[in-house]
Amino acid sequence: MKLTETQLNKEYILYDAELIENPDPSYFEVEGWRQRGGLSGEAQGRGTTVFVQEAGQEYVLRHYRRGGMIARLVADRYFWTGLAQTRAWREWRLLAEMWKRRLPVPRPVAARVTREGLFYRADILMRRIPGTQTLADVLMNTALSASNWKTLGVLLKRFHEQGVFHADLNARNILRDEQGKFYLIDFDRGRLRKPQRRWQEANCLRLQRSLHKFAEQAAQSQTGFYFNEADWQVFLQAYAGNS
Repeated sequence: MKLTETQLNKEYILYDAELIENPDPSYFEVEGWRQRGGLSGEAQGRGTTVFVQEAGQEYVLRHYRRGGMIARLVADRYFWTGLAQTRAWREWRLLAEMWKRRLPVPRPVAARVTREGLFYRADILMRRIPGTQTLADVLMNTALSASNWKTLGVLLKRFHEQGVFHADLNARNILRDEQGKFYLIDFDRGRLRKPQRRWQEANCLRLQRSLHKFAEQAAQSQTGFYFNEADWQVFLQAYAGNS
């Protein structure tokens, strides 16, 4: 990786010069990609994440938006406390560090922060992981084998042993490819922490709640979602190293 930072007025751009050359602001605008003919799709259920392509490479572009009640008042602005503390800079650098450690995450390409007085807006551009579906989408159509749940348990343990905390570990933020390999995505507010049982267990419980929520929604709508408690126990046993 060749980390490079540029600034033009109130716009700051961080990028990997090995992957992209001098990205301008249009690289972070949906309309810019549309005009270049590079807009290829939108992530299901996410109005802020789109898929784009250029020169044979596929990317994911995500605009940072707030969640919860505050989003009704301030949709996509965050309080400025310094460039290094912006969500885009922190996520980009965390992804870069995990990529160097050969953890299965998207490779970061570029990030932009636009300062507006006391606030800022932000975007991040990453390599798209080809041939993948979210864990939630997979389970809506088919059950995973015990070996798949073991693989996922071992993988999450690997992240945790390296101190990687995922702030929103849910079934939409886990991808699976056609070969059965898993990846973690969306590390907004994630960080490296000292490995401790308390936050690691909370991370696992967050994922479990997500799976139960999808299962409950599927039951209410009379659609499929192939997850049960036996699957979770296989996952936990593998996570604990007992598989």
